[in-house]
Amino acid sequence: MQTLNEALGLLKRQAELENAMRQPGGIRITEEQELHVVRRHLENFPEAMRAVLQAAHALRRPVTEVSADEVESWATARRSA
Repeated sequence: MQTLNEALGLLKRQAELENAMRQPGGIRITEEQELHVVRRHLENFPEAMRAVLQAAHALRRPVTEVSADEVESWATARRSA
């Protein structure tokens, strides 16, 4: 569950950074550097990241609005089906 929580947190942070970089205004060097770090960390959790993305898609909600408990419930229901 900790891996799932960490992957979910990183995916949410990635979405926040990507949204911040799309906003008009100055150069976002700090956000871009952090985004690269977040993406490198996400590479350590491929299965958890895939589960979060699939659950969010199945639940028809953005990653930023999905909880780890919902992902786990979705994965459990999917296995038993």
